[in-house]
Formats: sequence, C-alpha cells, structure tokens
Amino acid sequence: MSLRSPLGRVLGSGPAKGGSAHWVAQRLSGVALVLLGTWFVLSLACLGDVSYQQVSTWLRSPASSVLMVLLVVVAAWHSSLGLQVVVEDYVSSRGTRTAVLIAVKFSLAAAAVLGVLAVLRIAFGVAA
Repeated sequence: MSLRSPLGRVLGSGPAKGGSAHWVAQRLSGVALVLLGTWFVLSLACLGDVSYQQVSTWLRSPASSVLMVLLVVVAAWHSSLGLQVVVEDYVSSRGTRTAVLIAVKFSLAAAAVLGVLAVLRIAFGVAA
C-alpha cells in the first residue's frame, strides 16, 4: 500500500524523465557562454594589435587562461547538449541515433581536450 496519489506515482516516469535537468543545463551553459563570449570579444578588442605575440602574451596571464579554458569547455558542453536534442528529434532509427550521439559526444570531447591543451601550451609558454 502506497500513500502516494495516482498523480504522484506517474509524475517523472514519462519518456523524458530528466528533460527538465537537460533544459536547465542548456540554459545555464547558454548564459555562461554569453558572459564568457562577451569577455572574450571585449578582451580582444582592448588588445588593439592582435598579432600572435600580443595574444599569446595576453593568454599567459592566469585570469585570461582560466577564462579561456572555461570558454572552451562550456562551448563544447553547450554544443553537446544542443546537438543531442537535434539528433534525438530528427534521427528516427534507434541504432543510428545511438551511433550519431556517441560520435557527437566523442568528437566534442576531443575538440574540448585539444582546445584546452592549446590554451595551456600557450599559457605555459611551450614552444611549438
């Protein structure tokens, strides 16, 4: 015997289950991207000369490198969330959908790792 009402038993057990968490994560990452993107554009605009030497000097400061790593990671995460929704909505075959989702996740994870490594190489002054 359960003390839960019939409505209480079925809430949250539909096909979406965690859809609201995904929606909130996408909105929060979007807000973070707006803030980080604004910082990035304004920082580059304040540099004046955007030569490799000037940008690498700017990126060697701890605040710039940390914010740039955050920008890369949040952009990859937000892209992953958005592409997951697109694939789930428009790819009808279950096997193809799973394969495409795995490919998207791995591709974006690889891009994020490469982006973070590039920022860290410049931040720590590792020669190419």
